[in-house]
Amino acid sequence: MLDLFAGEHPWQEPLAPGAVVLRRLALAPADQLLHGIAQVVNQSPLRHMVTPGGYTMSVAMTNCGKLGWTTDQRGYLYSPVDPLTQQPWPPMPAAFSALCQQASEAAGYPDFRPDACLINRYVPGAKLSLHQDKDEPDLRAPIVSVSLGLPAVFQFGGLKRSDPLQRLMLEHGDVVVWGGESRLFYHGIAPLKGGHHPATGECRYNLTFRQAGNSEQK
Repeated sequence: MLDLFAGEHPWQEPLAPGAVVLRRLALAPADQLLHGIAQVVNQSPLRHMVTPGGYTMSVAMTNCGKLGWTTDQRGYLYSPVDPLTQQPWPPMPAAFSALCQQASEAAGYPDFRPDACLINRYVPGAKLSLHQDKDEPDLRAPIVSVSLGLPAVFQFGGLKRSDPLQRLMLEHGDVVVWGGESRLFYHGIAPLKGGHHPATGECRYNLTFRQAGNSEQK
């Protein structure tokens, strides 16, 4: 089923109030996005962060933009400096910003101006447990999440961890945007299954755009 509809124009699938799946929206710029990932990783390498509880995350991460998400013994935070290199995070590639703007407008959030992009790399077996994105100061701004490479099962729940989950297969070029009523819904990625994708090999990349600084939105 991988990329069965690769020749189709992008289409939308409603997910929840304020949330939508934009199928194949990132397919056309995928090569530029992967080139941008390589540029960022060359400056701020991927790493497996350790949570405050001492758990080493199975997903390898890095960031670009004015702020980057990170974690240490004190908790989760956004920092303008990469703690690994002690340098500012790399700037957000132009292809990233262009796609994010296109996706946010298509989803009904035309004023979204992200200042942080988290880059996740999944290998077979890697996962992201159910969580809420709540470390940002202004929760009016949505989340834009881009899938590249191997397919993954995206889990999308509700405001409580115990709420029923929707399970969606996300493939190369798919984009999910959620905000408004769905902004604090729990979500995660099930353990990645093995495989090979011609664009990324034996892994999946995810770009997660957020507004992590103080909002100028009204």
